[in-house]
Amino acid sequence: MVNRYIDTEIETLAEFDRVVARGSLSGYRIQSVNLLERTFALLSADTSAAVFLGCAMEPDASVKVRADGALVFQPVPDLPFNPYRGLLYTAEELFSGLSGGYEATPDAEAYAWFQETKADGDVFSSMLRSIHDDAISDALDEHLDGARVVGVMGGHAMARGGAEYRGAAELGRALTRSGLTVATGGGPGAMEAANLGAYLAGAPDEALPEALEVLAKVPSFAPSVSDWARAAFSVRERWPAGPGGDSVGIPTWFYGHEPPNAFAGHIAKYFANAIREDGLLARSNAGVVFLPGAAGTVQEIFDSATPNYYGSRGKPTPMILVGRTHWTEHLPAWPLLQALARGRAMESRIALVDSVDEVPAVLAQMS
Repeated sequence: MVNRYIDTEIETLAEFDRVVARGSLSGYRIQSVNLLERTFALLSADTSAAVFLGCAMEPDASVKVRADGALVFQPVPDLPFNPYRGLLYTAEELFSGLSGGYEATPDAEAYAWFQETKADGDVFSSMLRSIHDDAISDALDEHLDGARVVGVMGGHAMARGGAEYRGAAELGRALTRSGLTVATGGGPGAMEAANLGAYLAGAPDEALPEALEVLAKVPSFAPSVSDWARAAFSVRERWPAGPGGDSVGIPTWFYGHEPPNAFAGHIAKYFANAIREDGLLARSNAGVVFLPGAAGTVQEIFDSATPNYYGSRGKPTPMILVGRTHWTEHLPAWPLLQALARGRAMESRIALVDSVDEVPAVLAQMS
């Protein structure tokens, strides 16, 4: 499949070496690549109209590329995150140093920085957050290019070891096995369960119940995120390299009390929750499944319903609510969704089902 994104972005050292071997970097955007050992290449190549975003380089190389007319945005020191990053996060990256406790991980340090700066009024801090989130959106679009993505939404409070968690994991596995890319909010609970199912989609069927048994020993990320995350990594060690599909988690540091889960193959973590929420739903081009949840899931239902109602993203995407009692009695979002859809193109693209077992067939029928 041909990537529809422009091929002028260089995001790895290997890509840099391939391009510079042709003699010209003119017009390229080099994104967060360590070029300290590529001084000769930079001095030799045409770098006119190039843009270097957060690339470490020797001073003489920096002087030369600027003289060529390149723009150079220097790395920002003393940050717990890279605002110019060219690739999505991995669980290994965000949880690096977990052996010393979650508080020492890059994920926790980025959240601590966010807490310190989010209300300080410093335009530089807000600019760094915006640059970071835009870089993440760019990397996410590149990663999902051409994929059929189904969003799975649900609450963070769903505990490991319960029937609902197992059902969400089985759903993630079934959707992945059908050829879809599962995307979740990237956090604990229902989100983790769906990413877990996708992670184990290629493993034997007995792997999932065995993994669920391991995880059930630490039901929640409270009171200890460290113990919760270590249990997940013990599952990953038993079934390494993600024998299933490549699911995506899209969490946020805005909800700092919710750590990212370790089962998403790629993680697009944002500072701005509004950008994260809209981006997750907008990229779910094959439909969205809403598991039982609370205020956040209700918000996501109507964030998804609004563009379907107005047709602002083209043909309405399927919306499937799971849990008849939950969505008609506990939090009666379904009657309102039905009323909104009546007489519109989205009317045939919404469904209410009793259990996750019904979702794959209903989604296939709508698609």
